[in-house]
Amino acid sequence: MPANIATRRSNIHGNGVFATAPIKKGTRLIEYKGRHRTHQEVDRVYADDVDTGHTFLFTLNDTYVIDANIDGNAARWINHSCDPNCEAVLVEDENGDPAKDAVFIEAMRAIKPGEELSYNYGIVLGEAHTPRLKKLWACHCGAANCTGTMLQPKRKPKAATKSKARRR
Repeated sequence: MPANIATRRSNIHGNGVFATAPIKKGTRLIEYKGRHRTHQEVDRVYADDVDTGHTFLFTLNDTYVIDANIDGNAARWINHSCDPNCEAVLVEDENGDPAKDAVFIEAMRAIKPGEELSYNYGIVLGEAHTPRLKKLWACHCGAANCTGTMLQPKRKPKAATKSKARRR
């Protein structure tokens, strides 16, 4: 784990990752690691866990998901916030191999020692965002602009655009 961050209990949810030293805006902090699995494999393996609202799965691209339940690192403990200080950045393989794409967590602004790292998970579900699902994916970030859910509004598809990496 990088020397400027540490894992400990979080007021947002369970474990969290915190700055142990000042972090400058734009600093690449940590790669989100885990086994690369196909969407179909993840759907099959975790079919019974769909209603937990807790996941270490990160959508990498149209083919792969990063499963931090297997070979994951501290990045899996970075919590969601509606007012994040970090963002997930997708780095595509220079040779176009989707299995070698990666996600890094980078600071969106200066972060003070002791501050919890967070990013917007950007969870978009295919089904309607019912009250049950909003409760299942409840947000407890405590930000002034907290929406109360990690679910993001559905967007109409745009031609020739790429979506940001997002946690699944």
